[in-house]
Amino acid sequence: MNRLTNNTRARGAFLTWIAIWPLITGLLLIGEPLLAALPLPLRTLVLTAILVPLMSFVVMPRLTRWANARLEN
Repeated sequence: MNRLTNNTRARGAFLTWIAIWPLITGLLLIGEPLLAALPLPLRTLVLTAILVPLMSFVVMPRLTRWANARLEN
């Protein structure tokens, strides 16, 4: 694997991490009082059902565009 591929993967992992951390923290803060009565597997299902589409269709496309623009300058 060449160096560029490794850098791209590392950058992608970092961008994913900085996007997921505030999202999951916010979802837990907002959702915990509402979901506290549910069993843990069901709470996890609900939170991931919200998190995954947000990451895939809203957050990551914008974050990737922003990061690419920063790298081009």
